[in-house]
Amino acid sequence: MPPVSSACSQEKLDEIGDWSVDKLTILKTYAEQYSLVLQSQHLTTGERRFRYGYIDGFAGAGEHVRKATGEVVPGSPLNALRTKYRFDEYHFVDIDPKRVSRLRRLSEQEQNVHIHEGDCSTVLLQDVLPRFRWDDFARALCFLDPYGMHLRWEVLKTAGAMKSIEVFLNFPITDINRNAKRSCISAVEPEHRARMTAFWGDETWHTSMFPPSKQSTFFDALGGDTALEVDNAGNEGLAVAFQARLKDVGGFKCVPKPVPMRNSKNAIVYYLFFAGNNEAGNRIASYIFRKYRVP
Repeated sequence: MPPVSSACSQEKLDEIGDWSVDKLTILKTYAEQYSLVLQSQHLTTGERRFRYGYIDGFAGAGEHVRKATGEVVPGSPLNALRTKYRFDEYHFVDIDPKRVSRLRRLSEQEQNVHIHEGDCSTVLLQDVLPRFRWDDFARALCFLDPYGMHLRWEVLKTAGAMKSIEVFLNFPITDINRNAKRSCISAVEPEHRARMTAFWGDETWHTSMFPPSKQSTFFDALGGDTALEVDNAGNEGLAVAFQARLKDVGGFKCVPKPVPMRNSKNAIVYYLFFAGNNEAGNRIASYIFRKYRVP
């Protein structure tokens, strides 16, 4: 077990389950391949070199504690900084001042690291994504791991339209089930309805959640956390609808079937999506995903 740093001993880190460790491994594996491909492309063809960056929209504190062992494990920002072939620039975003402060300390010896404090959607749309335009020979890998339905669809649509951004997204099915899954849309609390609509982009999320042939009054009688008692088949239907939306509305050419990430009780806690416009990236992501699919 790696020693706990002095910063760790003074601050409480988020605990993560094995499924989150798998997520971090998937992202790390892809980031290493991504940076290698872009480096090699320049070296072997002699073509103009792309400027490429890594974007972490919900970067957190930079490290986590693994529940099963108590060990401190690097989060996605540190994994990205430790890839063999470095990115040209790194953008880490978080809304929590304490997490931002810790990220600054962890990366203070690194070059070309930009720490942004604020709402992820606003920061990405205004300050970060515009730095990676296709015509400027810029590319980026973007990881979006919202704490729930805390991402605006506009971020995904903008990234898809730019054609220069590849995205890994954690689709927050647990938060959706708990706060937005009601058979009558008017039964959803206004706050959660607004969050879900902003995440999905419009209110078609409800017809995707309850297609006409599947309508039921089961959830009418439910309230609070009992709405979590949904079957994984229903989860899969919504994930499939979102996959289609990323393609048809989001503008991404390549969106392989997402990986359902399951907890120790085999319940799906979120879906990990990849979305991009590059066939090579699609092949790499699909290959990595296969290892984590339940037969």
